[in-house]
Amino acid sequence: MARDNHHSPADLHRSSPNAMRMNGLMRMTRRDALLMGMGTIAAYGIAGAATSTGPAADPGIEQFMEVSRCLTDRSQLDPRIGAALYAGFIHAAQERKAQISKLYDLLKNDRSATASEFAKAAEQTDSSLKDAIHDIMTGWYRGVADGKVVVYRSALMFDITKDAIFPKTYAAGGPFYWTTKPPEVARPTGLPALSPSSFVVEPT
Repeated sequence: MARDNHHSPADLHRSSPNAMRMNGLMRMTRRDALLMGMGTIAAYGIAGAATSTGPAADPGIEQFMEVSRCLTDRSQLDPRIGAALYAGFIHAAQERKAQISKLYDLLKNDRSATASEFAKAAEQTDSSLKDAIHDIMTGWYRGVADGKVVVYRSALMFDITKDAIFPKTYAAGGPFYWTTKPPEVARPTGLPALSPSSFVVEPT
């Protein structure tokens, strides 16, 4: 009788406990594959909607990006992060949408203004814009909007110190790299553009 060429899985009673657990973890049913595929489609659909330039896209997102590029003094910012931050700001405070539009109008009138000059002029025009500017800067530098973390590794606070400090949970060198002395960082010489705000102790 011809030998059956079909190879069945290893007998479970001959497998070690670790092998049995690994076999269970590696086994994927058709239902798991279908759910994974649906999740991938949904994720790409959300990302596509965030960067869509179709008629359904909120024009406030591009206004937000223009204002953000001026305030952060950066010519390039990730539009996907910007769309997520903008959505969080609007959800947390509906007045932010009108304030971002007002900031955009101010920026259009004087595109030669520096970030500091623009922030000062905005607060002088409308003191409520100061809170909107705080939210925008906090969003980009800390990666937080509406009390939720939108982005972590790509937050600008890590970008400006990447030559000396690395994000928590990210190892950038070999074993015991943290024992070497970090490079010297020049002391900031700039002055605050906005008026002082009340100090808030955040929970840790």
